[in-house]
Amino acid sequence: MSAVALAGRTVALCVTGSIAAYKAVEVARLLVKSGVHVIPVMTASGARFVGPVTLSGVCGHAVAKDMWDPAFAGELHVHLAQRADVVAIVPATADVLARLAQGRADDLVTALALCARGPVLVAPAMHPRMWDHPATRRNVAELAAQRRVTLVGPESGEVASGDVGVGRMAEPSAVFEAIAALLAGAPGPSSGGGGGDLSERRVVVTAGPTLEDVDPVRFLGNRSTGKMGFALAERAAARGADVTLIAGPVTLRTPEVRAPGRVRRVDVRSALDMRDAMWNALGRDLSGADALVMAAAVADHRPADVSPTKLKKGDVRATIELVKNPDLLGEVGNARSGGHPVLVGFAVETAGGEELVAYARRKLAQKRVDLVVANEASASFGRDDNRAVLVTHDAAEALPAASKAVVSDVVWDRVKQLWQSLRPCPRRLSRGS
Repeated sequence: MSAVALAGRTVALCVTGSIAAYKAVEVARLLVKSGVHVIPVMTASGARFVGPVTLSGVCGHAVAKDMWDPAFAGELHVHLAQRADVVAIVPATADVLARLAQGRADDLVTALALCARGPVLVAPAMHPRMWDHPATRRNVAELAAQRRVTLVGPESGEVASGDVGVGRMAEPSAVFEAIAALLAGAPGPSSGGGGGDLSERRVVVTAGPTLEDVDPVRFLGNRSTGKMGFALAERAAARGADVTLIAGPVTLRTPEVRAPGRVRRVDVRSALDMRDAMWNALGRDLSGADALVMAAAVADHRPADVSPTKLKKGDVRATIELVKNPDLLGEVGNARSGGHPVLVGFAVETAGGEELVAYARRKLAQKRVDLVVANEASASFGRDDNRAVLVTHDAAEALPAASKAVVSDVVWDRVKQLWQSLRPCPRRLSRGS
């Protein structure tokens, strides 16, 4: 997101008691450099690691330390929540995560987060054993289920004790990018909840697995949960887009959006069902959407014959004859002319590194798409976070581990860039059309 787009926005930057607190100063510097107004907030423990004078000097604003600070009049947490477009807790300790999950408001930081009118971002930092503790994992899962808090990190690496594992706070640049992505979708203080940088855009998102029936009881499927596709749909709508979400069989609720966009959900079962729903949403001339993001894990094959009755044990053969399913994204890539709509594919592999990028590049060329989001199955399926590589024809951008909401915002930022640099949209589509 450009500095021009960030200028004038407000972030409440909350620093809690972790050795990683020094990274918050760099996050503040990056935000201020981009024109963001940063209000520093500190817990008593946070002030033991970073001096309030340092943070105040970088932000150009007095540090708020507690709800009874005589330097601030009125209900401070309410006042700050009203001013802040994003509340960012950098770093966030295990204790803070626990209190956020419980909805507690026993200090200024947690009260501010509970009262926030916009997104809340947390950058966890703790010893790897604390991060791996069942209580912390439960608290993180609860925050994900509430869908009010966005996590960026933690990362794997060496922590202050010299031990190595997952628990190291994400780098300041990654935290800054995540905050910027949230600011892109957060309504401004005078917007009244209207607008959004994806407003007047129509997008189609596919999510989840497809199931290919063998008989009325059995099927062939995969491990996709649909979380990435649902996060993409939710963030697009939160940023103002009109979203058609085509979902395979998943247990996820339709995203609830408080912003001007909306999500229309179409449930499907098989690859052929998804194909029909996709073309119905896009239209045969592809004028029905500005972008198609194919996050679904579509089955490559289906049984040649589906039994109308349950196959008995004695009737089940050792092999099942399979036929190939159509290449849904490739069909659209081959059908479009003039580069509309923008096409985004996903590549989930067991390989990593250069092998993963090479596979994504082959997919990019074969399916004639604009962007491929590549990730390892172990770092994506069934998880609330993701570690992805964004692959285009001339670049491969590795993203740090972050929540799927943050990754989604980065993907939509890249889609916006493609709209601007590759081609103009043939026409803006009004919601009533």
